Amino acid sequence: MDLFEYMHSNNLKEESPLASRIRPKTLDEIVGQKDVIGKDKLLYRAIKADKLSSIVLYGPPGTGKTTIAKVIANTTKADFKQINATVANKKDMEDVVEAAKQSSAMFGKRTILFIDEIHRFNKAQQDYLLPFVEDGTLILIGATTENPYFEVNKALLSRSVIFELKPLETEDIKELILRAVNDNERGMGSYDAVIDDDALEFMATLAAGDARNALNAIELGILTTDRSDDGKIHITLDVAQQCIQKKALKYDKDGDNHYDTISAFIKSMRGSDPDAAVYYLARMLEAGEDINFIARRIMICASEDVGNADPRAMLIAAAAAFEVKNIGMPESQLILSQAAIYVANAKKSNACTNAIFAARKFVRENETFPIPPHLQDAHYKASADLGRGLNYEYAHDFENHFSKQQYLPVGMENEKFYIPSEMGEEKAVKEWHEFLRKR
Repeated sequence: MDLFEYMHSNNLKEESPLASRIRPKTLDEIVGQKDVIGKDKLLYRAIKADKLSSIVLYGPPGTGKTTIAKVIANTTKADFKQINATVANKKDMEDVVEAAKQSSAMFGKRTILFIDEIHRFNKAQQDYLLPFVEDGTLILIGATTENPYFEVNKALLSRSVIFELKPLETEDIKELILRAVNDNERGMGSYDAVIDDDALEFMATLAAGDARNALNAIELGILTTDRSDDGKIHITLDVAQQCIQKKALKYDKDGDNHYDTISAFIKSMRGSDPDAAVYYLARMLEAGEDINFIARRIMICASEDVGNADPRAMLIAAAAAFEVKNIGMPESQLILSQAAIYVANAKKSNACTNAIFAARKFVRENETFPIPPHLQDAHYKASADLGRGLNYEYAHDFENHFSKQQYLPVGMENEKFYIPSEMGEEKAVKEWHEFLRKR
């Protein structure tokens, strides 16, 4: 390396983001993820022994996927190759495969291929890798923020071990911030900065488990804050609040967070917890979720989980969906909150849901029974000649507007699909049905 190259390399290091500079180089420098990379865990032992097989690292941004891959690169004796699925093409993969074959044939060395954002590869690109992973030409490390069971080729997954990384704990984030502030070699130690305890707590909490968010914030704070009279850069709570204007919500409208949050929202309404329901509603609204989507889910819950125990729930949910569509935000947050809280507080019954599921199951699994002749259409001429509609009893002509004629087809007389619950207004429905049957 000549002088120019040396200076250029050092300048790049100085100019690279703090989150990149301070990235751990060894296993023991990794903070958090003890369930995955703790000293007694499979992944730690495999990396330490340089006996890694293909793996997929799955988790939100800033939780250590790339960090673990870089540590592997620093510790393995295998050739380490890296590509990013957002920009790589088939030619890039072909070059890696060819180099891997040569390295194995000439030097007996394995090749580890790290593919960042592997979910961005289409099916054909993932299929191309399969035979080379299967025959050992490549040891794959895939990193993805999306659920690999949805986004990664099943055959590729079956040949890999999946490790799920969780958002870092607040204490882990604190440790990383302090390391960044005090590290003279790779961090911001040379700036002689100090961070107040309340500022540290604030930054660690609002990073929402994302180490990169926290490190970007502390870097911004140190680089933009003037020195105090004592010659130090003080990161106060006010500085921290300016560096993190708003909590970084983990929410991808096409990914796990979208489905997990709406699932928690629905289950909270079903479970009659209005506080949880409105909390998950707030998370979705803060993340910019489609308000019409939220309104549709409230309508579904009103029917599926409340049903006839409180029929007003469906009316309120439907009215909310109409209003949301015509009003928009920010006013729609009030409408959605009212509807979600009503559905959460309503008495619950899934009897209507069970009824249609049971009826459809019966239809699928049994012969098609003829509709009783007295119920068949009799509005056309000569229908009586065919026996259509004969002896039909008009319910309103009878006491209580009820006729005890048979409505189910012959052979189904004893089938029961709708079984009213004892909840809310459905209890009265059940009592009314029992009264009519006795009459």
